[in-house]
Amino acid sequence: MAEPARLDPPAAAPSPLDALPRIAARSAPAPADFAALVAAGKPVVVKGLFDDWVALAAGRHSPGRLNAYLAGLDRRVPVPVMEAPARAAGRFAYRADIREFSFTKRHAPLRDTLTRIEALMGQANAPTVAIQMLPLAEALPDFTGQNPMPLLPADTGPKLWLGGAVKTQTHNDRDHNLACVIAGRRRFLLFPPEQVANLYIGPLDNPPPLSLVDPESPDYDRFPRFREAMAEARVAMIEPGDAIFIPRYWWHHVTSLHPYNAMVNYWWGGAGAGVENPHDIFLAALLALRDLPAGERAYWQAMFESHVFGDPAAAVAHIPEALRGVLGPMSATERAALRRRLRAAFDK
Repeated sequence: MAEPARLDPPAAAPSPLDALPRIAARSAPAPADFAALVAAGKPVVVKGLFDDWVALAAGRHSPGRLNAYLAGLDRRVPVPVMEAPARAAGRFAYRADIREFSFTKRHAPLRDTLTRIEALMGQANAPTVAIQMLPLAEALPDFTGQNPMPLLPADTGPKLWLGGAVKTQTHNDRDHNLACVIAGRRRFLLFPPEQVANLYIGPLDNPPPLSLVDPESPDYDRFPRFREAMAEARVAMIEPGDAIFIPRYWWHHVTSLHPYNAMVNYWWGGAGAGVENPHDIFLAALLALRDLPAGERAYWQAMFESHVFGDPAAAVAHIPEALRGVLGPMSATERAALRRRLRAAFDK
C-alpha cells in the first residue's frame, strides 16, 4: 500500500454545537484514580493516556502511515464495514421510514477496505465507508501488545473505528466506554441518561436505538422537547492523543471532523446476565406492567419508587432487620435463591 504525502485536512465548518459547555479534561490518572473517576459516573476527557502508542504515532503522521501499520498486522480476518451513500452526507442514522438504517453492513478484507477509504478522501459525491467495531485482539492480535491500555483489565479487548467523515447518530452504550482517538478530530455531543424522553429515541427492536433528531440541524417543530435536551448537553473536541470516558447509558452523538479518522475504544463493566440484566428486566416490565389499568400501574410505580429508585433503607426501617427478606440487603445465597425463583417463574 503506497503512502501518500502527509496531509493537513481541511478544517470543519463551524457549528453551534462547538459553543456548548465543554466536558472537563484532566491528565492521565493512576489506575486507582481511574476507578474513582468511573465510580463518579461523569464523562471526562483524558489527555496523555496513550502517548507511547505506535498506532498514535502513525496516525499523527498521515493516513497512509496508519493504514500501512494496520495492514502490516493483518491476519486476513474479514472486517465489519459500513457504507452510506453520498446522499446521506456521512450520517449513519435511520432512513426516512426508520425501519432500516441509512447504511449497509458487510464484511470485507482489511487491506482492500483501507485502500478504498484512502482513495475516497477528498472525492466529491463519494460514499462514506468505515470499519466499525473491529475486535483487534482477534483480527490484529499484535496491536494490543504494541498499544497497551494499563487502566483496564487485560481481557478488555479494544475495537477499531476507522473511516471517512462519519456522523454517528445519538445513541448510548450498556457498558462503560473509553474512546481513544488516533487520527483525525472528533466532536462528542453528550446528554445525561435521564434526557431519554427529550431525545426522541427510535424503536428498540432494531438495535442500536438511535435518536431521530439531527442535533446539527434540529427540527424543533417536529421535536420540541429536544430544546430541553440541548439545555443539558455538553461537548468534547477530541484530538489525536486524547481519550474520552463515557459512562454507561450516557447518550452521545459523534462527528468525525476530518476526511480520515481513526479511534480505538474499550467497552467494559457489563451489567448482570439473565434475570439480573437491567435491559431484559426493562423489556419484562414493558410486557408485564405497561398495559395494566391505570390504578395498577400507579401501584407498581410507587413500589419501584419506594424500593428500587428511592432510599431502600428508609422504605423498610420499620421492619426488623432479620425479617426484611428480599427488601433488605441480600447475601450471595439469598440472591442465588431469588434468581432460581425468578427463572422458574419466567419458565412457566
